[in-house]
Parts: sequence; structure tokens; C-alpha cells
Amino acid sequence: MVQQLALDRAFAALADETRRGILTRLGDGPATITQLAEPTGMTLTGIRKHVDVLEVAGLVTTEKVGRVRQCRLGTERLDDAMAWITFYQRLWERRLDGLEAYFTLAKGTES
Repeated sequence: MVQQLALDRAFAALADETRRGILTRLGDGPATITQLAEPTGMTLTGIRKHVDVLEVAGLVTTEKVGRVRQCRLGTERLDDAMAWITFYQRLWERRLDGLEAYFTLAKGTES
């Protein structure tokens, strides 16, 4: 149940383009809320709400440094999400391979 909740939070956080952009930016290194807001044209409050969602999902950590809030990539990697995606990718690949084999066999019996 806990793992499912973590997956739900990760996918919910990744569902938004702005939050994916924040993660991409933080991949280059730490940034302040102001630095994250600049390229988006969003308010600091708006960016902060996105950062909060990412923080709850464990994808971002924040730390108050003086008067600014410094953001970094979080310790929660996307291993659980990738495992979930990989499971379903393999499942669909097997099904599609089976379907391809069926049509190949059916085509061969028509001749």
C-alpha cells in the first residue's frame, strides 16, 4: 500500500509539464524558487506550489538558506515508477509478439 501511494504521488507530480520542467532544471544543479520561476513567467507562489507537490512526492528537497529557499533533486529516485512501467511494457510486448505470431501463422495458412 505504501509503495502504491508513492507511485501515485510520483505519477501525479510528473503529470504536469511545469513540474517536469522543474525537475529538468534541477538536474543541472540546485536552484532557488526565484530561479525556477524566471523562465516560466509564473509567480513565486505558483512555482512554490509546484515545488511542494514535487517535495511531497520525494522528487525535490528544499532548504531555507538565509532569505531564499534552495531546491535540489530529492532522494526519491524514480526506480519504483520505472519498475512499474517496465512491467507493463514487457506485458504489452509479449501480447503484441503473440498477436504478430498469430497473424503470421494465419497468413501462412491462407496460401
